[in-house]
Amino acid sequence: MRAYGKTDVGRVRENNQDAFICGRLSEDALFVVVCDGMGGANGGNVASAMAVKVISDRIMEVYREGLAQSSVRNLLESAIAAANVEIYDAAMADRELRGMGTTVVAAIICGRQLALAHVGDSRAYLIGLEKIEQITRDHSIVQAMVERGQLTQDEAKNHPRKHFITRALGVEETVECDYGEWEIPEGNRLLICTDGLTNMVEPEEIYALVQSEEETQIPDRLIHAANMAGGSDNITAVLVA
Repeated sequence: MRAYGKTDVGRVRENNQDAFICGRLSEDALFVVVCDGMGGANGGNVASAMAVKVISDRIMEVYREGLAQSSVRNLLESAIAAANVEIYDAAMADRELRGMGTTVVAAIICGRQLALAHVGDSRAYLIGLEKIEQITRDHSIVQAMVERGQLTQDEAKNHPRKHFITRALGVEETVECDYGEWEIPEGNRLLICTDGLTNMVEPEEIYALVQSEEETQIPDRLIHAANMAGGSDNITAVLVA
């Protein structure tokens, strides 16, 4: 499998606080890290860049072919914990960076086996020939309200607090991440993206674009669609196919 990614500032923001990296670990394995920073004019940039570096460095240092799934899980969770500590300590040491944080989706794909850990509301989708499935759960206020039956999914899309997340790297001394494992069926694709895409483009349109475009062009086409819909935030899309 191969990864294709792109990030864009969008049409409203002055700087891009998203960050991502794709890398190959072996002939059969690759990794992806996608982050969406927050906190002040510079804080979001710093937090997302730090998270991408710390997590990707840890993955590249530790990963070995044949690593047991339990060890892969430990690798992803410990890498995210290390990034959290570094971002938190940097924020505590510099008043101008206080309150900075970032979402993260970190994935290791070996063959067709996917191991993924995430914090915040950046998302991962599995996209097959017949459907698109969100495999991450947003750590957000509106998602919690939907799960409690206080909002419908349609109401959540336009709720004034839809940008408020309940977990982020670097905001507190420790952070809890969600972890999951999947097999990517033959012919399916993995999309990892920030909310600059998902707040602008409906899942059905994402599905249609992924099905209709060459793999190398899909991140560009998704970002174009988000910008045509208003581009109100930074946009990052990484496709694994």
